[in-house]
Amino acid sequence: MEHRVVSLRLPVPAQDMSLALFITVMQVQGTIVRNAGEVVQRPLTDLGNLGYVLLIVSGLVVAVRRRWPVPVFVTAALASLVYYGLDFPDGPGWLGLFVALYTLAAYGDGRRSLVIAGVGTSVLAIGWLVAAADIEPRAAVGWVFFRIGASVMSAALGESVRSRQVIAAEAQERAELAERSREEEARARVDAERLRIAREVHDTVAHAIAIINVQSGVTAHVLGKRPEVAREALRAIEQTSSRALREMRAILGVLRDDDGDDNEGRGPYPGLGQIDELAAKAREAGLDIEVEEASPAAPLPSAVGSAAYRIVQESITNVVRHVGPTRVTVALSPGIEALEIRVTDEGRRAAAGHDSADPRLPAPHPSGAGGSAKPGRGIAGMRERCRLLGGELDAGPLPGGGFEVRARLPLASTGPRL
Repeated sequence: MEHRVVSLRLPVPAQDMSLALFITVMQVQGTIVRNAGEVVQRPLTDLGNLGYVLLIVSGLVVAVRRRWPVPVFVTAALASLVYYGLDFPDGPGWLGLFVALYTLAAYGDGRRSLVIAGVGTSVLAIGWLVAAADIEPRAAVGWVFFRIGASVMSAALGESVRSRQVIAAEAQERAELAERSREEEARARVDAERLRIAREVHDTVAHAIAIINVQSGVTAHVLGKRPEVAREALRAIEQTSSRALREMRAILGVLRDDDGDDNEGRGPYPGLGQIDELAAKAREAGLDIEVEEASPAAPLPSAVGSAAYRIVQESITNVVRHVGPTRVTVALSPGIEALEIRVTDEGRRAAAGHDSADPRLPAPHPSGAGGSAKPGRGIAGMRERCRLLGGELDAGPLPGGGFEVRARLPLASTGPRL
């Protein structure tokens, strides 16, 4: 039914043309009827039917009121001034003028249109009052004040409609902006979640592969000579791969839609509580690792604990992959405002005094000009984790040899650092 009503509406030009014809008929017919049988100072037929012409012009000009609101108002106002200035008979000859005033305010540009309407109404009021100076009977001057008041009301009504349209348009624009912001925020959250999953997968897989690589090398070396050592290495490989699978299931479980029993197998994300287990696996890979951990004054946020675990895990993975058996110190110092993390290794034991660049650092530029290639994703990933929590990370070689990773994670999130 609603669509049927909408389809029956006339186009805007047809509406304005119909309104112009109606006003023209009302002005002419109304003036004739009102003054029928009365003696008037100047009949409509005087001066070559000028009275009829003015009434018709001020009515028909309404047909183009939306396209040219200012010229329409000026034309209607001039027609009214001439009509009443020449003492043509009074009647509803002001209908077109009132519609023109309303249109000027409603479809204009606000302040400029109101200025034109105000100046035009003032000129009309003066012209009408001057023309009515010798009007008889004197009580008829009330119609002059009616025309002045109605003109002001027409402009005020038009400005009210325009203001409501502006407010509605601004509200619509704000709603569209809010909708776009929600969509952009949703996309940003999806991208952030993808980045987090990719980072978790990288850390989990890289650490597991590094440990498995070392243990498999040990197995291949001692398989025929010391089967008990090979057995322990294979057991370490089994435990490492099993743990990596569990962590992968927990990480990728958020991508699944099913609920219920499957959720029970995911397990929590690793945190500082698993640092000792991580250190034990690193010892099995040949590292002499020491963990220095102070008890926090209050439980750490899960995001901080998880990020700290991943930073320590990635640091140990880099040592296993690039350095080999060496001494590593992991220091965790939770404070009131931040968690300080320091992972230090002594470098290659068999390469003491060797001045080759640490493989964890960017490779030197081939030209020797001091440029560098992009660093590996390990250190970059740790730095991204810190920035997401508003923290910071530094990594670099030590003066006496070795390498150190230093991170600071705020306990109260301050937002990502750009």
